[in-house]
Amino acid sequence: MDAAPVEALLVGLGNPGPGYSANRHNIGFRVIEALAARAGLRLTRERLFSAGVGRLAGRPVAVIQPLAMMNRSGRAVGAVLDALASNGIELPPEACLVVHDELDLPFATLRLKRGGGHGGHRGVRSIVERIGPDFPRLRVGIGHPGPGADVSAYVLSDFSEPEHAELGALVTAAADAAERVLLDGLDAAMNLVNTKNTDT
Repeated sequence: MDAAPVEALLVGLGNPGPGYSANRHNIGFRVIEALAARAGLRLTRERLFSAGVGRLAGRPVAVIQPLAMMNRSGRAVGAVLDALASNGIELPPEACLVVHDELDLPFATLRLKRGGGHGGHRGVRSIVERIGPDFPRLRVGIGHPGPGADVSAYVLSDFSEPEHAELGALVTAAADAAERVLLDGLDAAMNLVNTKNTDT
């Protein structure tokens, strides 16, 4: 990965490969692709991740998509942080914003969160196991299939037609929220984003 100065790492969670690309579980990938496009970055494929390094919201950042399966996302995040450290760039967990799908939020609801547990999300759990729990998260609501439903099948299914009609606006709003973190810091961004999204 490019050894240019980096002040923040933006990570979008998903599963690699075309068979997963339209899944609810891959909303994090979509947000990272939107952010890369805004920054004029091309994501370059490496062994454990695809990454781009450049400027976003006026700050030098790296954006990545882990290329292991979701439950191994921490390997990719750790590899990026190790690569940066080997070039003299030590990023703390607090500088790593992870964008992921969230079952416990209604579809199209956004929440920024400072650290905490993994809430049963295997990708988040893998990152917690690798770098600890103190990284901020941008949780993108995908809704819940209901009591007794097969949650694994739900997150690995594609968005419904009505959801798909709103998906572009959702990805844009999530990318805006990530940029707001870079521009104003997490606390100010939380006040703005979480206040706008008051469904829960």
